[in-house]
Amino acid sequence: MTTKIEHKYIESVQGVQGGKPVIKGTRTPVRSIVIYHRMGSTPEEIQIKLPHLNLAQIYDALSYYYDYKDEIDLDIDSDSEEKIRQEFDL
Repeated sequence: MTTKIEHKYIESVQGVQGGKPVIKGTRTPVRSIVIYHRMGSTPEEIQIKLPHLNLAQIYDALSYYYDYKDEIDLDIDSDSEEKIRQEFDL
């Protein structure tokens, strides 16, 4: 018998971060972990920056990202400075 557990530390809750995926029990969005990772931070360095998270939560957020990469990338890109400038004609 096999039990499938997907992303034990990730949840999406309506009203928390716009319903985007967050670290369970926190308001820390997966996208924040991904942004730190994109900037070259290791999971251990991310934990120093976000000490309320443990490494298992951070690694699960990165795993979630790679499972839902297109969705998370779109979310991150939609908030880019260039996109905001275009939207508000700045």
